[in-house]
Amino acid sequence: MADSGLTNSRIVASYKEKTPGSATLAKRASELLPSGIAHDARYVEPYGIYVDRAEGPHKWDIDGNRYVDYFGGHGALLLGHNHPKVIEATRQALEKGTHFGANHEAEVRWAEAIQRLVPSAERVRFTSSGTEATLMAVRLARAFTARDTLVRFKTHFHGWHDHMTSGYASHFDGSATPGVLEGVAGKVMLLDPWDIEAVRACLTGNDDIAAVILEPTGGSFGLVPMRPEFVRELRDLTEKHGVVLIFDEVVTGFRVSSGGAQAAFGVRPDLSSFAKIVAGGLPGAAVAGRKEILDRLDFAATRRQGQEKIQHPGTYNANPVSAAAGVAALEVIGTSDACTRANDTAANIRSEINEVLERQGVPWAVYGTYSGFHLFMNPKGRAISPGKFDPYSVSYDELKALPTDLANKLRLAMLVNGVDVTGRIGGVVSASHGPEDVAATRAAFEHSIEMLKREGELPA
Repeated sequence: MADSGLTNSRIVASYKEKTPGSATLAKRASELLPSGIAHDARYVEPYGIYVDRAEGPHKWDIDGNRYVDYFGGHGALLLGHNHPKVIEATRQALEKGTHFGANHEAEVRWAEAIQRLVPSAERVRFTSSGTEATLMAVRLARAFTARDTLVRFKTHFHGWHDHMTSGYASHFDGSATPGVLEGVAGKVMLLDPWDIEAVRACLTGNDDIAAVILEPTGGSFGLVPMRPEFVRELRDLTEKHGVVLIFDEVVTGFRVSSGGAQAAFGVRPDLSSFAKIVAGGLPGAAVAGRKEILDRLDFAATRRQGQEKIQHPGTYNANPVSAAAGVAALEVIGTSDACTRANDTAANIRSEINEVLERQGVPWAVYGTYSGFHLFMNPKGRAISPGKFDPYSVSYDELKALPTDLANKLRLAMLVNGVDVTGRIGGVVSASHGPEDVAATRAAFEHSIEMLKREGELPA
């Protein structure tokens, strides 16, 4: 373990005592994988848990410890782990075959399910991941407009391809990150979130803007929130200037509402990217939107118009197992109150944790939108009231700032107390979480704060 202030921690000692099996696997993984992990968000010191199974809102590690899960498959599991209808659809699909190398009925039913729920989905194209979906959306926008420049908002995450690496967690000046060409980064304009006048000036003063892309509820599912009014005005401005508006609904799609943020906000984007929930928690993603834009992928349409078709292969596009899971999940979401239940439970969690912070006298706050929650750890020591904190009252960089070692200890303490949150101390809530999980989460957070106090990390 790195020298990060965790070496003599009683919290770390408790975590190690509880997770010896995970420690053994982590040691093996460290000799095989960079940092011993397969996803950056799974990095935690001294090591992360290794999960054996999951059900509903819970998961169990290989040492038999049960956790209330707020990672939620990185946001993919609105219905919770192993929803019976999704599992049964997946089982039936597996029995038929995992890959046909041909068209199949499930991909048609999957596209129909998306089109029924998503207001803007005139056409659908499947990909394998959210990163691929945003990459295809940008390529479509450039081909359609014959323009080059992409406008993004600082703190918004759109995958790891070259157009999207600056301005999410670093390089807010737009400079290229390692391995990215300066010429690619130079065709991306980064704007401050919430600044509609900057958008207006940008679109008015530059006739090379192909598209504006955003997370419609704000960066990282509302970690840096965005008001619906901003999004509606953005729609008006992009329409006025002939700029393609892309909603990245990889997280918000089928979670904010069954029709995504666009249905909740009453805003119709030109293109949308979907992943996670769209495939029922299996690998799978899609781009959906205006027919005339997605026609750039169509053999007959491009031939009629004398255009060069955008090539788009993809071995796992609309994989039949993912398609079956997606159809089942979207059917449940479209015919139930799953989104409302997840949103209401998240609101209860935010309220309960803020009550703990108030009683413990800790000047932090929990906030969020819809079925998400985020902990503001107050890096500048502001005088705030947890239950009344307004995230719009501080800058985006302050919302993003995180005392790394303290957050790491809090995350470990939460694991010791039976709750798995993200490294930023937040998470996503599923429709399977219930009142008992809210109560367990509140208790775990209170115990974790007390552990931090005993360790001298917080005033007693």
